[in-house]
Amino acid sequence: MTTGSNPQRRPDGAAFVIALILAGIAVVIFWQTSIMRLPAHQARVGPQVFPYAIAGGLLLLAIGTAVSAWRGSFPARPRENYGPALWIVGGLLGQILLVSSLGFSLASGVLVACTAKAFGRGPMWFTFLCGAVFAFIVWFIFARGLQLSLPAGPLERLIP
Repeated sequence: MTTGSNPQRRPDGAAFVIALILAGIAVVIFWQTSIMRLPAHQARVGPQVFPYAIAGGLLLLAIGTAVSAWRGSFPARPRENYGPALWIVGGLLGQILLVSSLGFSLASGVLVACTAKAFGRGPMWFTFLCGAVFAFIVWFIFARGLQLSLPAGPLERLIP
């Protein structure tokens, strides 16, 4: 005999994993907060209150997720499509690997082009160009206006 909103569905294994992760994070927060050193004159409402509240909330979410997983009440998920995620991860890796040699603008253009491809936008040369121009504007504001350091490449070195 099964209980829940959908008796034909089995317990959801992925939701159990999420519940375990939430519970694990809550336990770590509880543990780290309990070993926090506080001055002897610390007030009752101190720096430990909010981490304990967050950990308690995470623990309640973990319990609720586990109960819903056991009941099988989560909606069925569609088959996974890893292509878009791979484009985004590839764009991030490309930016990380290219930022020191190509600079912030061109490396960010690679990231924008790959992310746009993941969302079905294109063509890639146009999204690369738009991303590089926008990133160059951001670089200019940060590097010249705010005097913050962002990696400069051949495009950025054209500005004196």
